[in-house]
Amino acid sequence: MKDMKDLSFLAETVGLILEWENSDGEPCRLSTDIQRMMLDLLGFPTNDEPTLRASLDRAQRLRQPQEPAQWPPLITAECDALVTLPSSVAPGTPYRLQLEHGGAREGEIDAQGCLPAVAQTGYHRLAVCGVELTLAVAPRQCFSVADAAADPAPRPWGLATQLYALRRDGDGGIGDLQALQTLARHAARHGAQALAISPTHAMFTAWPERYSPYAPSSRLVRNALYAAPEMLFGEAPVKHAIRRCGLEVALQRLEPEDLIDWPTAGRYKLTWLRALFDDFITRDDDTTQALKQRWAQFRQQGGEHLEDHCRFEALQTVRPQVSWHDWPEALRRPDSPEVARFADDNAREVDFHAFLQWLVAEGLSGAQSAAREAGMAIGLIADLAVGADAAGSQTWSRQEEMLQGVSIGAPPDTFNVHGQDWGLASFSPHGLIHSGFRSFIDMLRVGFSHAGGLRIDHALGLLRLWLVPQGAPPTQGAYLRFPFKDMLRLIALESWRHRGIVIGEDLGTVAAGFREALASRHILGMQVLWFEQDEQGGFLDAAAWTDDAIATSSTHDLPTIAGWWAGRDIEWRSRLGLLAVDQNAESESQARREARANLSAAIGLTHSRRGPSTLEAADFPISRVLDACVCHLGRTPAPLLLLPVEDALGLEEQANLPTTLDEHPNWRRRWTASTEALLESPEVAERLAALAKARGLARQSVNENADENFDESIHQNPRKTGGSS
Repeated sequence: MKDMKDLSFLAETVGLILEWENSDGEPCRLSTDIQRMMLDLLGFPTNDEPTLRASLDRAQRLRQPQEPAQWPPLITAECDALVTLPSSVAPGTPYRLQLEHGGAREGEIDAQGCLPAVAQTGYHRLAVCGVELTLAVAPRQCFSVADAAADPAPRPWGLATQLYALRRDGDGGIGDLQALQTLARHAARHGAQALAISPTHAMFTAWPERYSPYAPSSRLVRNALYAAPEMLFGEAPVKHAIRRCGLEVALQRLEPEDLIDWPTAGRYKLTWLRALFDDFITRDDDTTQALKQRWAQFRQQGGEHLEDHCRFEALQTVRPQVSWHDWPEALRRPDSPEVARFADDNAREVDFHAFLQWLVAEGLSGAQSAAREAGMAIGLIADLAVGADAAGSQTWSRQEEMLQGVSIGAPPDTFNVHGQDWGLASFSPHGLIHSGFRSFIDMLRVGFSHAGGLRIDHALGLLRLWLVPQGAPPTQGAYLRFPFKDMLRLIALESWRHRGIVIGEDLGTVAAGFREALASRHILGMQVLWFEQDEQGGFLDAAAWTDDAIATSSTHDLPTIAGWWAGRDIEWRSRLGLLAVDQNAESESQARREARANLSAAIGLTHSRRGPSTLEAADFPISRVLDACVCHLGRTPAPLLLLPVEDALGLEEQANLPTTLDEHPNWRRRWTASTEALLESPEVAERLAALAKARGLARQSVNENADENFDESIHQNPRKTGGSS
């Protein structure tokens, strides 16, 4: 029994969560077998009693250092609040605080053993007890939609787009940042204040078969295939590079396709980008010299994480499609002499990848500038993936900060009865703390740069992540706790430094109090039409939605409005065997007919609040359903509404079908119309105009009915869990 208690105590000290509730509110407990397996993978073996004791001693030292010499290099605090130090310090101990933006403060530790409150936010340097560390003092809340919008009425709205899906002449078969710039201008003309985009994280230039934007090589740099050098150099040099490579006809064949051929289009684009780089390096006119200075400045500012990624990419060119774990041992560490020697011997190749990163950064900057100049209060909202590919440059360059042998997933829930394994590498909680949150801060800064906001995918992971041992089913995973308070403070600090709003995707099995913690920091949750239902399955009235989360009709992992109405998602799941054992296509279709009827009542297509005729609901033309849903979303009190482009256009197919790889064309669909014409059809323009009008009415309605609806909203809006990241 003592061994069992020691095992559980070790598990909790390391951060494993032993008891939790599933998505149905049922209690769950982590088995001792899974505790032992997870502890071993996390580096705390329990083979026998002495080994367990040694692991427990190390875990306790990591969690609660006894001496200042063992403190982590960064601690966090909130402005105007006492600063708690990692271990006890005698009252009266002198300290010195060097403020980030100049000035210093000296004093003594107070009677509670705390540092007196600091009013200035920033990354300050604290010297106390013979050690020096960074004190990150954060504002209490993030930069908000209200901070961004000069005029609070009407309530802002925006569009959400899959970047790769955009289309323009000359894009070579992949949506790019020039098309995004065009979409931003057109969306702004329709009244949009924001444009949320799919992740722009770096993928594998030597491995273009890996293209899921949520399984990147690194979240510290960007996807070279989104570069649009025309934005910087003009069209002539690009056309010249393409001609030199003999790719004009091949690219023209790819551009009209409905689905992206990532391997082919990616290799063609990198081929002509390399030719463009060679031309750029050899030119020496005044204009080129000025651009080279900008490139050099970008590279200097990018620092270590940029150089590490460029070296990784260069190494992969000679070992294509081989994980770095299988490289020669001397090359598996970014700081090894062999890697430095390789970089010197292959400097031109490293330079090329730095050039690609510069092009993408310049393109994002141009798109965000265009959005703001066109009148958007927020502009681009970037997307931050929850993890990285275990074979990518982030896991190679920041090994001490990432976990090995486990991948991120989700426990079984209503929508995925077997759970999920996303195959993504996770941060190590201990690695984050003992690196001073280096990668987390770098990741936030890259995400916020050239954007007016950041959406954090699977924000539930800020508190806890479901980790699955490699080779085990998702049901044999476990929750691991993360330094939630520290991460929230750093998000708030970077949010204000970049003046960017924050959205936390909070769909799934949500811990008690999690959403309230986000709301208290002005991190917006997500309200999705399909999940805003009462306990009887009826869709909520618009007024019953909350004002601490964005409103949206769907996400990249869920059906579009037209697809849901037509049952297209049921067709896909039935065809691919993704229905639960107690489900079949007929039962799901019947349930959908009833849900259509309930939705029709909620959005005002029928007068009966409950149970209108399923035939009556089915008879509505999809354009009427789309318009009614959009206006319904517009009338919600959500501080920001994001409408997916698919629902603005009335498309049936969704971007991604979770738990599939090649069975469904995930991350490959392109819009039919060019970006110039995408929003300009009379039907789409009228839909967006109706949305803008509904957002104006929403402000008036909320003000008039705030007191009346407050209590009812609290009880009627359980924010149903579900979905996936």
